[in-house]
Amino acid sequence: MDNKIKVWLYDIYSAIEEINSFFEDGKKQFELYQQDIKTKRAVERNLEIIGEAVKRILEKKDDIQLTNARKIIDTRNRIIHGYDTISDDVIWGIIINHLPKLKIEVEQMINK
Repeated sequence: MDNKIKVWLYDIYSAIEEINSFFEDGKKQFELYQQDIKTKRAVERNLEIIGEAVKRILEKKDDIQLTNARKIIDTRNRIIHGYDTISDDVIWGIIINHLPKLKIEVEQMINK
């Protein structure tokens, strides 16, 4: 695997790990997330990093299979360019439903 792609995969993995670290003892409570502006902004920034890394990976090698790659990039663009249209519900759904799967997928790619 190309070294740049591996670096970007590590960036994705690290961003997911950082997002997970924002929740004490692994407890993810939507109400607490909604009330914590610092955590919300930090999560959004890490989602931007994930989206940019996915974009770069696909530009370098378009046959790499990452589930929901286009949606990941679209989310990044929406956070950056449509920041006023981002809802806590959508971001929370990504945290709970999609990041755990992406983390596993990226780990498998890194370990190949």
